[in-house]
Amino acid sequence: MRDFALAPAIAPALTCGLADSVFDTAARNPTLPVLARRLEGVSSAWEEVTAVELRDEVTDVAKGLVASGISPGHRVAVMSRTRYEWTVLCYALWTVGAEVVPIHPASAREQVASILRDAGCVAVLVEDEQGVMTVGTVCASLPRLRHVWQLDAGALNQLTERGRFIPVTTVDSLRRIVLPDSTAAVAYTSGTSGRPLGCALSHRGLAFACDTLLAGWGHTAAPPGEQPAVLVFLPFSHVYGLMIQTVCLRGGLLMGHEPEMTTAALASALLTFRPTYLYGVPSVFEKLYKTFLRTAQQAGRGALFERAAQTARDFALAEERRRLGTGPGAGFDLRLQHALYERTVYRRLRATLGGRVVRATSGGSALDPELSYFYEGIGLYLHDGYGLTETGGGVTMQPLGREKAGTVGQALPGIEIQVAGDGEILVRGPSVFQGYVNDESATRAALHGGWLATGDIGRLDSEGYLSITGRKKDVIITSTGKTVAPAPLEQRLRMHPLVHQAVVIGDDRPCVGALITLDPDFLAHWRGRLGLPRDVPGREAREENALRDEIARAVAAANSVVSRAESIRVWRVLPEPFDPANGLLTPSMKLRRDAIVRHYAGEIDAMYEARTRVPRRLPVTEPADWDDSDSVFR
Repeated sequence: MRDFALAPAIAPALTCGLADSVFDTAARNPTLPVLARRLEGVSSAWEEVTAVELRDEVTDVAKGLVASGISPGHRVAVMSRTRYEWTVLCYALWTVGAEVVPIHPASAREQVASILRDAGCVAVLVEDEQGVMTVGTVCASLPRLRHVWQLDAGALNQLTERGRFIPVTTVDSLRRIVLPDSTAAVAYTSGTSGRPLGCALSHRGLAFACDTLLAGWGHTAAPPGEQPAVLVFLPFSHVYGLMIQTVCLRGGLLMGHEPEMTTAALASALLTFRPTYLYGVPSVFEKLYKTFLRTAQQAGRGALFERAAQTARDFALAEERRRLGTGPGAGFDLRLQHALYERTVYRRLRATLGGRVVRATSGGSALDPELSYFYEGIGLYLHDGYGLTETGGGVTMQPLGREKAGTVGQALPGIEIQVAGDGEILVRGPSVFQGYVNDESATRAALHGGWLATGDIGRLDSEGYLSITGRKKDVIITSTGKTVAPAPLEQRLRMHPLVHQAVVIGDDRPCVGALITLDPDFLAHWRGRLGLPRDVPGREAREENALRDEIARAVAAANSVVSRAESIRVWRVLPEPFDPANGLLTPSMKLRRDAIVRHYAGEIDAMYEARTRVPRRLPVTEPADWDDSDSVFR
């Protein structure tokens, strides 16, 4: 094993509960804007909420919780999209010592029942009537559940009214007895394989990474002299969203909520809220890039954009080599080109994001380095982060001035990272969870002497930079014995504008294959650019042939990052995307690989059978001799 850790933690140790940050900020800087919410009925206007206003609202809701019988240690589920009220209720629960149990609002009825039962929730806050109906169908099997509150029916106002006669001193007394090692949240894993497990996360654990990031990197979240502003659109039902919320409220960053994850909603929110820092997942940054490209092509400037994008990547790569001491940096011609595109292209791209974004973090899954270079080259430094539900969020960060694309950076100060002999990443530090709720055997399997077995595989270089190569359980072993990590292939496939999702398969098969879904927005745009008249003979066949050729180019580009034996030899384009509604994605938008393979078992068998059909007079071709990947459309 190799072991790396940075210097001792630079953030002060937590001495209280997470809710204290709301009260401390209000006492220290009462007029500081800390939250922003859209004015009712006006999508382009945001109303700022000051620290003292948030404190008072949290206190009022906390009083209502006390009046409703919510006590320290009680667990309360929140099943809602990312909204202003989510944050208010979360901090009100922490104020009275209760534990938050986040549930994604798109979760199936069985998932909701399982989490509420496993966590022993005494109350649940849902967003709308659909949520009430979902919980209502499982209430009979949940004897501990006492309250079902509905946001859209005025739940927070009702709680405020109910607690009107509870003294403020009662709330203050409860807040002051919350200890750093008390459980703050029970966050359930995504359940990509098997049932989700509830991770008990302490106040200290959730605060640690946030405080360390703020202490060492907080000054980079906005241009000098400006208050950092973060638009939150990732679900708070995932620990990544919880971490972002905690960073904002502990660091005095202005936080705006956007519940919709659609392209149109995000575009509008970015333009009107104008964040200085972005937190997202790879699919968000991929979608933004494809939107830039599509918009440029629609305006007849597609070739210009592609030249500018390549210059951005070349410039960022040259600058990375300079700061790492492996190259001289961008030469005169490249700097001249980059300056030209800054005036004509890059600043316009940044303007579509609000014009103030300076840095961004991608998490949840691996980010393609080419995408990182593109954003850095247009003036928005984007780095890949790493963390797990079991660690309460991030455990690594890029060292300032020594950032390295293709890695997730180095261990945060106070965090230790090892890579075991089989490639599994082990983590130890203050943010590691307390254990799985009601599952001691799973806890014992995950924790060994304080070390968390992450289930991820990766490598550490000589300077302690960590690279993630995939999930241990996702590694593919073909029938020829070749071991393949699917993540690099899937990342590169998704970089093609037409590709929406990709799943690489091949366990016990003669070669690696892929299931691909198409981006509906870009597909419609691509068909329009193809320009085939509707009445042209054989239009559909010509269009399908052109689409097959385009996807074949995407497959070839993906294959360029791996060896020939690891390359995709067969692939199929599916008619519909993987989605939580069809059970093929988790609520946190992660692939349910086992479910996908089961769902498309017939198509997968047909795909491989079609590739191995040969005339009887010819010998059967070995997989190593398959020169061209085969495309199969359904």
